[in-house]
Amino acid sequence: MAYTSLKSAPKAFDQHKRLIVVQVAAVLAVILLLFSKPALAEGSDGHEVLETIGFAMVLICFLGRLWSILFVGGRKNDELIVSGPFSMTRNPLYFFSTVGTAGIGLMFGSVLAAVMLGLASFLVFRFTARKEAEYLAGKFGAAYAAYAERTPSFWPNPLLYRDEAQWLFSTGALRNTFRDGLYFLALFPVIEAVEYLRLSGDLPTLFTVY
Repeated sequence: MAYTSLKSAPKAFDQHKRLIVVQVAAVLAVILLLFSKPALAEGSDGHEVLETIGFAMVLICFLGRLWSILFVGGRKNDELIVSGPFSMTRNPLYFFSTVGTAGIGLMFGSVLAAVMLGLASFLVFRFTARKEAEYLAGKFGAAYAAYAERTPSFWPNPLLYRDEAQWLFSTGALRNTFRDGLYFLALFPVIEAVEYLRLSGDLPTLFTVY
């Protein structure tokens, strides 16, 4: 694993506020899901295409987060990881999470929901990434400055990819990320169940989301 580490460093960014925002956004998304319907009728070709693309994006999110945690799990804020997915973007976990969040909107069958959820996720993670960048710059100094200069903050650049022959990873962090990722995948049967309840008339529809 290629990294740089120093003993003395400023205090890491507190993730508590970010988690609160994400939780509130998740509650709003659930309300949107339960009491609205997509403009494209369930079962239509357009709806099925959006749903399939959305599921693929959620699957990419799930696998991408697992891949990223293999490199950074248990070492975040302690070491400067610059290989694997972190060689293409400084925030692969945030990138894949945003892809998955937008995918949830498409699984619902709504482009607007996908844009809104993806944008909300992007803004929250962008703010968090800036705070983390300040911390890492203070801790790793010139090493982080060189890394930041050659590596995009959010959108990956595959041409920059570099890997290591071997690396150590945290099985605990991988297990936790796998468990968290299951929440993304579990939304697919939940959305299908909501669609069934809506079609059967058991759920009221308050508005339409395009």
